[in-house]
Amino acid sequence: MATVCARSVNKLFNYANNGIKKSSLIKHQLFSTSSSIRQEHLEKHSGELGSSVIFERELKYGAHNYAPIPVALSRGQGVHVWDVEGRRYYDFLASYSAVNQGHCHPKIVAALIEQTQILTLTSRAFYNNVLGEYEEFMHNYLGFDKILPMNTGVEACETAVKLARKWGYMVKGIPDNEARIVFAENNFWGRSLAAISSSTDPTCYTGFGPKMSHFHIVPYNDLEALERMFLEQPNVCSWLNPYKVKQVLWYLM
Repeated sequence: MATVCARSVNKLFNYANNGIKKSSLIKHQLFSTSSSIRQEHLEKHSGELGSSVIFERELKYGAHNYAPIPVALSRGQGVHVWDVEGRRYYDFLASYSAVNQGHCHPKIVAALIEQTQILTLTSRAFYNNVLGEYEEFMHNYLGFDKILPMNTGVEACETAVKLARKWGYMVKGIPDNEARIVFAENNFWGRSLAAISSSTDPTCYTGFGPKMSHFHIVPYNDLEALERMFLEQPNVCSWLNPYKVKQVLWYLM
């Protein structure tokens, strides 16, 4: 059994209200009522540094491109993560959906170990014996013609922008360098120049201009505004709706 520490929850929410974005990583801080479980964790990780030292070291030596919640995580299992002091949390952010399957999933860990013992990595400069198998599986599972895997969400959205522009020039007949893309207000899909150029959050784009051109913004869930944009901008080739989990919906116009 575990109980919710309301004071810690409120502390996390206050950080969010003070402008630290994407702070829904951990909404409920849980303390185990079993002192033996926590003591076991502390003994196992007794050589680790305390949270305050970890915070200070990262602030001193790391570039400040994020404002993390003040929790120093050291391990995870399933939906739970633990900090260096042994406190247990629910991980509601799941690394922006990258670990929706849970931390340290045994099947994934086993596959990772097995593959790295055979062949660690190949670039796209070569064929390998497993990529085509994966692409065929995804084709059959999702029904799409072709698959282009990406490492990160921002790469996926960047590729969607490129693909939409290419389609606009080759299929729709948009004049060169005139393709336009529409985004929903309050979108977030990363920190690249294209991503911040479509952002309406000043903390994302301030100090990084000039923005990329030919991006347009409409209010979220406003179909009339979207329709007006299509009528006013005949060179629109796509509208993209990338939101905080970086699952992108995109449409060619």
